[in-house]
Amino acid sequence: MKTAVCLLVTLISVTSALAQADTTPPFRRFPVLPPLMLTQLNNSQFTKDNLKKNQPTLLMYFSPDCDHCKHQIQDMMGKMNEFKKIQIVMATYRPMEEMRQFYHNYKLKKYSNIKIGRDAKFLLPPFFRIRNLPFMALYDTEGNLITTFEGNVSTDSLVVRLLGGRLK
Repeated sequence: MKTAVCLLVTLISVTSALAQADTTPPFRRFPVLPPLMLTQLNNSQFTKDNLKKNQPTLLMYFSPDCDHCKHQIQDMMGKMNEFKKIQIVMATYRPMEEMRQFYHNYKLKKYSNIKIGRDAKFLLPPFFRIRNLPFMALYDTEGNLITTFEGNVSTDSLVVRLLGGRLK
């Protein structure tokens, strides 16, 4: 009888231990720039390999019709001189035509450090477990995660975090 009880307790313990899934978001388990596969406006693919080496990166997930996203990009554009040494990768899940309109409305073409693309395979939201837009992930020059933000963030906070406390 004792053996049966011990066996039952052991079986229950092992089963409950196996049933507990790891709830840590993937970006916390793998705190480096994730693989990117974004379709750009010219239909070419933008991947992690297209990023410049030794430059910090701001990865921004947005929706062209999101008011908070619009405010965030307007705030950033007001201080774009501060972002000169930062790569900005903007990704959206929305249709290409909406992304194109956003790109033209905010005249993003004039900023060579901004890349914009469509996350057609919807890879980034589950990786980051995005709940609110805009979502921003900040990476250092080595591609290591610094921090993430959901919702609007002051431009100064972004620059200070990305450039290691050096506001220009």
